[in-house]
Order: sequence, then structure tokens, then C-alpha cells
Amino acid sequence: MKALVLAGGKGTRLRPLTHTSAKQLVPVANKPVLFYGLEALRDAGVTEVGLIVGDTGAEFREAVGDGSAFGLRITYIHQQAPLGLAHCVLIAREFLADEPFIMYLGDNFLVGGITGLVDAFRAADCDAQILLTKVAEPQFYGVAELGPEGEIIGLEEKPEHPRSDLAIVGVYIFSPAIHRAVRAITPSARGELEITDAITWLIDHGSRIHSHLVSGYWKDTGRLQDMLECNRIVLEQVEPDVRGTVDRLSDVTGRVVIEPGAVVENSVLRGPIVIGADSKIISSYVGPFTSIGANCEVEDAEIEYSIVLDSSSVRGVSRIAHSLIGRNVEVSRATGLPNTHELMVGDHSRIQVRA
Repeated sequence: MKALVLAGGKGTRLRPLTHTSAKQLVPVANKPVLFYGLEALRDAGVTEVGLIVGDTGAEFREAVGDGSAFGLRITYIHQQAPLGLAHCVLIAREFLADEPFIMYLGDNFLVGGITGLVDAFRAADCDAQILLTKVAEPQFYGVAELGPEGEIIGLEEKPEHPRSDLAIVGVYIFSPAIHRAVRAITPSARGELEITDAITWLIDHGSRIHSHLVSGYWKDTGRLQDMLECNRIVLEQVEPDVRGTVDRLSDVTGRVVIEPGAVVENSVLRGPIVIGADSKIISSYVGPFTSIGANCEVEDAEIEYSIVLDSSSVRGVSRIAHSLIGRNVEVSRATGLPNTHELMVGDHSRIQVRA
């Protein structure tokens, strides 16, 4: 079975980070979100993946390459503009041929893998297998409406007034029948070819659509709070692994990963945390559920429940929490008078300053 992984889109909810980087490559516990999905596909027996990319295609080619590092063969498929999930199926027709396939949204995070979903599809006589999960804010997702026997009777894409709290998880399995559906539908009011419309077309034309409730953890990592929560979930599973250098003045407690080349001096580390390769933690406190990327510097600072991407520095600041700090960022304490905050902030940013 092949897979179609969607990694286009603009990532508007994670700006300004996604002005210069693809949201699917933002790391969780120092590993890009996309990589977790590729590993899940491999573990489910997939060997061939079509990766839909947009303007950030070069970044994906550098990060993923030919897929051999994951035990996969990657075919890159360029999407000129984010015209909808069903449009991705449309432009991938030649790659997918006439085989059933998994469609996996590259910014989705699903604990437990998808092997069970694939096995259930193979055992069923249906044209689509859809994962569902209950959410608190269904208006931000594709939503399924179920009949009295649990059958899918309707689907809506990001409805203003949702008919249920069952969100469609970003992992689908389709038979070749989906190709007829994506050719038959027209763009929605958003100007996109919606996969929910294509599935509705299948239902209207007599196809059987199975649904399955997710029992494990799932997140769409499109927002800051979702990224931090995924980071927490992954870090809760790490095992202590200290391969860097920790001096005698430092106090390291709990599940702490310190990657090769990292240096910890006169600091307090409270796990679960990950310190990336060649980073320096000097006279600082790094608290639980924090991921520090590679080549970072944290000095005379306190940080917890946060993600810091590669080659950034935090100096003389107390205390940072619930934050996502991008690559090559400098966060430092201002000196001198007047006692002011000095900020250089990009579009779509959010800054909270305690007076």
C-alpha cells in the first residue's frame, strides 16, 4: 500500500515561524513532526510515499531526501497552491495508480501508529476508512455526523455550527474509488477541493465508509498550544540518556536527554527534557517539558515547558514558559536606563510582557 503525505499549506496559525519554515518540520522533542508520521507509515508496511509540497519544497528535500533514512522511497509532488486535500489526491493520480492508499496529513501527531487502522481497512469491504476523535473545538476541524448505528451520514469542513464534536483525524485510507469522487466535486466556498466533499460524494453514490474512534493521543499541530502539548507527550516517554558533559556543580534530575557535544555547567535540569547536540547550558534552570535544539546557548536564564529551535540563545532572562522560540533567535536582558522592553517582532507574533 502506498501513502500520500501532505506537506503543503501556509501554516498561518504558527506564524511568524512559518514565514521561513514549513510547519511540518517544526520539531517535537527535537524531531520534526513530519518524521513521526513517516516512521508510522514505515512501521505499517508502507514503502512508497508521495510527498505533496508547496513553496517550501526545497526545505523538505533537504530534510527528508530520498526517504532512505526512514526505509522509504519518496516521490515529491509539487502543488502550485494550497487548493485543498482532495486537490492533492487529484494531482497525485499518476503516482497512486489504481491501488488503495493512506493519506496522511504531515502536521498531524498520532501516538500509537496506524498499523491497526491499516489492518482494519484490509479486513473490511469499504472504500474509505476514517479516523475520528472527540475534540473541544470542532469548528476548527473537519467534522463527522454519525447515524444511530454509528454510520457516517454527513461530513462538514470547519463548520461554523458543528453538528457533532467528532473531528476527522488527518489520516485516511482510500480505495481507488476516491479518484472518481475528487474529479466529480467542485471547489467549496473557501475555494478548495474538500476531501469531506469527496467522501460525501462516495456516500451519496453507495460507497461504504467506515469510521474508527482514536483511542490514543492525537493532535493537529497547527497551533502553539498544540505543539507544546505534543512536546510534553513525547518527552514523557523519553529515557535518561546523558552523552554530553555535565559538571559537578550541576543538578540533573528525572528523565533528561543530553545529546553528544552538549555542555551543562552550574545548572539545574529537571526532566523530562532534551538538550540538543553542541548546546550549552550555563548557570541556568531548564524545567520540565522543554526541548532545547542543537547549537543553542542558555545562560543565566530560566526556561520550562517550551521549545527552543536550533542555534538560538537565551541569556539573562527569568522566567520563560509556554513559549516556542524559532531558529537563530536571540533573547536577552536589556541593560541600562530607562527600564524598557526592546522588541523586534515579526508579523503575526504574540508577545506577553509582565509589567
